[in-house]
Amino acid sequence: MDLHLKGKIVVVSGSAGKEGSIGETIIKRLADEGAIPALVDRNSRGFGYAEELQKKGIDALFVQTDVTDPGQMESAVKQIIAKYGRIDAVINNVGVNDGAGLDASYEEFMDSLKLNVVSYFLMVKYALPYLKESKGNVLNIGSKVALTGQGGTSGYAAAKGGVLGLTREWAVDLIQFGIRSNAIIIAESYTPAYEDWIKTLPDGETVLKKINKSIPFESRMTKTEEIADTALFIISDRSSHTTGQFVFVDGGYVHLDRALISDVN
Repeated sequence: MDLHLKGKIVVVSGSAGKEGSIGETIIKRLADEGAIPALVDRNSRGFGYAEELQKKGIDALFVQTDVTDPGQMESAVKQIIAKYGRIDAVINNVGVNDGAGLDASYEEFMDSLKLNVVSYFLMVKYALPYLKESKGNVLNIGSKVALTGQGGTSGYAAAKGGVLGLTREWAVDLIQFGIRSNAIIIAESYTPAYEDWIKTLPDGETVLKKINKSIPFESRMTKTEEIADTALFIISDRSSHTTGQFVFVDGGYVHLDRALISDVN
């Protein structure tokens, strides 16, 4: 299916994670569809990703940005507009489960909010004039932690709850401009960051097997490619009447009956 994304300017925050991360996978999938990814991230790794795409003849831009800094976020959008003159979609993909729990300081809690939800607000705020022109759309990457809790991560949970609230608020707020706003909710996906966490555990392999068994569909984690493919469909005009929705790409983790989980394997 042609998603009609060719030539579309898609801004992706949190897009310079390690190879195989959700953001990095999304930009590759965008390039495959002929879209033009504009990467916004604080990690200089993004320069290499943009250069790699350019060597393949694919237009791409990386703007190194502290996504918690309003001035830098505004500047990032200006740089994207200076090069391309338009923005067709924004994918907010920043997310760090930083473990800022009830024992965290006020500053640590606020830092978590700034990174994991305020950055979403800043990106949409500064991109909005151009989304109005293109009748573009917004896709927020969320987490099941907003709905299920996790323990020990008050900052991240509050932020991801805020992401869902903003998704619905923006869907209402932006209807008048023909702008859609949706969210993808992820449960367990084996990203490089997830792998790094597993390696810190003394019984990591046992924990990993237990987590896989907790996922009803196929007893496996969601692949980053599956998240990216869903993201591309939602931002495309193939999903033109979908707004204000939380789309769960989680193998049934949040909603399905726990009786589906089998100890056999």
